[in-house]
Amino acid sequence: MRVNFKAMESYGSDNLASQASVANSVDLIQMLFDGLIESLSAARGHLQHGAIQEKCKSIARASRIVIGLQGSLDFQKGGDLARNLNELYSYVTRRLIYANANNDLGVLEEIYGLMNEVRQAWLDVPSLLPAKPMAAVH
Repeated sequence: MRVNFKAMESYGSDNLASQASVANSVDLIQMLFDGLIESLSAARGHLQHGAIQEKCKSIARASRIVIGLQGSLDFQKGGDLARNLNELYSYVTRRLIYANANNDLGVLEEIYGLMNEVRQAWLDVPSLLPAKPMAAVH
């Protein structure tokens, strides 16, 4: 799945402050995805080792991150991309609940794969943003 980032490009490509804001937002989203992937990996490891309480904590953290990502969507500026991500995040939240209730390693691996793919797409976002002007040297 390749995500279309035209919505990201619409965040004021002519305005340096907007570009900085988008860059900072991209960094924040990348950090959230890093935390999500880390939590999913930890949950898988805990489940494989029978550490159920720790698995629950890792899945709870992953769920909070997904809900935070979902809550940060801008449907006016994001258009179809935001709506698609909203549906994906809703699906992932339901699957996390299922994986936690049923100790289902396969579902955790499914979620990990989906979220890692989106994470990889977010890593490409900086290359899609307009280049920052070089500072003048005097």
